[in-house]
Amino acid sequence: MKKNLLTLLVVLALMSSCKDKVKTENDNSSSISEATLYFGGDIITMEGEAPQYVEAVVRKGDYIVFVGSLDEAKKQFKDATSYNLKGATMLPAFLDGHGHMYMVGIASMYANLLPAPDGPGINFENIISAMNEFKKTEDGKWAMDKFGWIIGNGYDDSQLTEKNHPTADVLDKVSTEFPVIVMHQSGHLGSINSKGLELMGWTSKDTPNPKEGKLRRNSDGTPNGILEENALFTVFGKILANSDDEVNAKAVRLGQLQYAENGYLTAQEGRTSPSQVKAIIKEAEAGNLYIDVVSYPDMRLNGAYDLLKGDYYNSEHTYKNNFRLGGAKLTLDGSPQGKTAWLTQHYHIPPQGEHVDYKGFPILDNEAANQSVEDAFKNKWQLLCHTNGDAAIDQYLNAIEKAQVKYNYDNHRTVIIHGQTIRKDQIERAAKLNVDASLFPMHTFYWGDWHVESVLGHPRADYISPMKDALMAGLNITSHHDAPVTFPNAMRVLDATVNRVTKSGKILGPDQRLSAFDGLRTLTTWAAYQYFEEDMKGTITQNKFADFVILDKNPLKIDPLQIHNIKILESIRRGKSVYKNNKLKQ
Repeated sequence: MKKNLLTLLVVLALMSSCKDKVKTENDNSSSISEATLYFGGDIITMEGEAPQYVEAVVRKGDYIVFVGSLDEAKKQFKDATSYNLKGATMLPAFLDGHGHMYMVGIASMYANLLPAPDGPGINFENIISAMNEFKKTEDGKWAMDKFGWIIGNGYDDSQLTEKNHPTADVLDKVSTEFPVIVMHQSGHLGSINSKGLELMGWTSKDTPNPKEGKLRRNSDGTPNGILEENALFTVFGKILANSDDEVNAKAVRLGQLQYAENGYLTAQEGRTSPSQVKAIIKEAEAGNLYIDVVSYPDMRLNGAYDLLKGDYYNSEHTYKNNFRLGGAKLTLDGSPQGKTAWLTQHYHIPPQGEHVDYKGFPILDNEAANQSVEDAFKNKWQLLCHTNGDAAIDQYLNAIEKAQVKYNYDNHRTVIIHGQTIRKDQIERAAKLNVDASLFPMHTFYWGDWHVESVLGHPRADYISPMKDALMAGLNITSHHDAPVTFPNAMRVLDATVNRVTKSGKILGPDQRLSAFDGLRTLTTWAAYQYFEEDMKGTITQNKFADFVILDKNPLKIDPLQIHNIKILESIRRGKSVYKNNKLKQ
């Protein structure tokens, strides 16, 4: 009896400490104090190794206070407000494995040039037409006034009829008076018009490449308008320097909206500049964040270290005004579909103007990469590292191994971001180093055919984002959208993770598909672990946050090929509805 009492006291103490650990400085537990009883549909708790269903969940304040049978819930909570799911499915809210919330909002202010099914970008003519129509709209005029450029986002050379990037002379058809820039869907390349080249001072054959970037050139050596890596980021740095409070507030508002619409109530800003961090903080302190936002400043930018030593970073991973700095972001290479990722074997077909043995290129040398990783380990900052190519992954793992030996820091939850061409031996090595992996199987849908035809060829293309092997090796894995590279569409993420179907209908790497349940775990349970938030998010469990997403269909009970058609009906954070599409009537 004494032993049982002691055990009970220990459990209660632990539960209390977990709850205290994650309370935020703007905790609003008392604002929604009445109980709500959820019932009448499939409630999947996401606990355990197999699907578990319960009849009822009760929320009071910010927390789940009951999980179990409907009869018992009604008995214990007689005065609870009823929420009848009416056959819909309830899950714990999704956590963003990797994306860019602020940039999603910014991209919403540009002309949409995405290829089908997300936009009109099928050829140069359509791009020019979309840009010309955009600049006539009120939104377009507002953006031109704010940024000084005509901006489009999301073209993809692999999806264009021309199978090429628009050059300066193509974009001159949009304007010769105003500078014009269009961003590649990968976010690692782009193009500017002649006016843009003039404003940047990139008009001569003697113009040097920007550090850690590249200007593609005409046959006479003059820049042709196509920009790679830091050449693109240099231009956008100048453009976004014009962002004022109105732009920043709009970016945060629009970014949050897209995340909430897709069931994500923990959003990531996965490569934030110091100025963007400060902009988000300003909105947070004004009370304008209604979902949790976690930012990872680009540690290569001036001011990032100062921010990480400020008020919004702490080793307890707690939020202030629904915002926190989660750690740092490092980028070691580029994009496979844009052919700037750093590989150990050459590309199947090299980019125009490159030799047949072209393998992409690193962003940093080994010394700089090692120092950045060491800084993260020394300060115990969680590190997210963009590594698409296997050569970049080698560089990253080598740096982690050195830092781990030096600082004996095991619970770092360092993350491989994207890992498109990760090899099996690297998966095994990552597991030994306690490295997490946020992989990008959405590539199989958006660029799978391109990987086969041009980027990697068979058999390398079949192994992009090998989720199954990563899971079997013991890595904690998440699956992501990398928005605004794609829309933050959680069901499209799940669909690609489960099916790996390309746009042409082929299955790319069938042995790397996950079950629908494991696919959901990449968005919930395992994502919460990646954020150090597994104590309070990721499952529907008593004493965890009442963060839920409601779907019109159960992903575990429908044809897996129909997962992408599932609709988000409602997103509920701490018991409060933050998005509702009005298809679920109460």
